[in-house]
Amino acid sequence: MNGWWRSFVMACWLSRGVRRELGIPLLLAILVLVSIASLGSGPVTIGPGRIVDLLLAGRGDAVDSVILWDLRFPRLVLAMLVGAALAQSGAVMQGFFQNPMADPYIIGVSSGAALGVTIAMGAALHASFLGTNAVTASAFVGGLAVTFLVYVISLRSGRLPTTILLLSGVAVGSMATALTSFIMITGDADLQQVLYWLMGSLAARRWEHVQMIWPYVVVGIIGLQFFARELNVILQGEESARHLGVEVEKIKRVLLVGAALLAAVAVAVSGIVGFVGLIVPHVMRLLVGPDHRQLFPAAVIGGAILLIGADLAARSLIAPAEIPLGVITALVGCPFFLYLLSRRQEV
Repeated sequence: MNGWWRSFVMACWLSRGVRRELGIPLLLAILVLVSIASLGSGPVTIGPGRIVDLLLAGRGDAVDSVILWDLRFPRLVLAMLVGAALAQSGAVMQGFFQNPMADPYIIGVSSGAALGVTIAMGAALHASFLGTNAVTASAFVGGLAVTFLVYVISLRSGRLPTTILLLSGVAVGSMATALTSFIMITGDADLQQVLYWLMGSLAARRWEHVQMIWPYVVVGIIGLQFFARELNVILQGEESARHLGVEVEKIKRVLLVGAALLAAVAVAVSGIVGFVGLIVPHVMRLLVGPDHRQLFPAAVIGGAILLIGADLAARSLIAPAEIPLGVITALVGCPFFLYLLSRRQEV
């Protein structure tokens, strides 16, 4: 019986059609389960039935209602948005660079965001921008500024060569990292606070942070989905894509800006959380295949699942203290990625 069941499971996994058919529904089911676990876990445990009642009833004065609506629910929504944005950005970057090891940070988004945060903390900025604090806004502006600089440097006669873009991103990102280190050493920034932000966290995040990024994330994810077919065609060869009527350079600009925007808004509210944009698209490609029309939505759901689970672990493992979110994703993602690398070498 065990041998028959194992063979059946393997057959389902090896069947590409079955994986594509069941992949999205399975991911949605997992997303619901981890969301319920996240909402119910903490110093005050809330059962699944009570969670449903509180969500349907809306915010009330009961203690568990306040905990759910003011603390856990906004954090859950933010984890979904950040995970989805990073994973979608990673899926675009891996297709854009035609490299499964590429991720959103390859063009310097995280380095620019870190530089913006360090400058804001060093200057002790307290102004608000778009409803949020100066540190978060500075991260957003820094990430986009570095992306724009990389874009300008890489532009060649109206075209955007992938190799030049990659090298420019590495160079500008390294310069931003060096400036961050210089400011941390010579400036007045709180070193511990900067380092904690650089390791990523969703602690003390509220509805205002959700309101800041959700329009960008939703529009970015939906917008990039419309270019999935064009990306599939470009991956078959740029010359062939041009003959088929695809505006290759225009599509590449849209993909680059969209992926950078998603990564920047995610980093702005969560800090630097690694491996989400690297691991999730790779795993989803194994699950639903390389077609970006299926890969993009699968990566969005997979990224949300990973970050919700990582955030739950971050606030539960050594409660009441909290582990930086980036530490959790690195501890999980690095060994898994090395395992995937070893399997690719065997093939």
